[in-house]
Amino acid sequence: MGRKSAALPSSPFRRVNSSPAIIRLVVMVYARSPLSLRNLEDLLFEGGIDLCHETVRFWWNGFGSNFAAEVK
Repeated sequence: MGRKSAALPSSPFRRVNSSPAIIRLVVMVYARSPLSLRNLEDLLFEGGIDLCHETVRFWWNGFGSNFAAEVK
């Protein structure tokens, strides 16, 4: 009798070096606020998170749809 193992779904964060909590925070703030990427970069820097605006754009393109699906 063979045992079937259920494979765990792979994490969407497996290829990034940042904390999933930080990624989720940044993407949700960008989605919920009327800020530009550069304004969000400045806001995060004031809060102690040093990111490039291109990182925010990359995370939005990569994780935005996943987070939107979770909200629905």
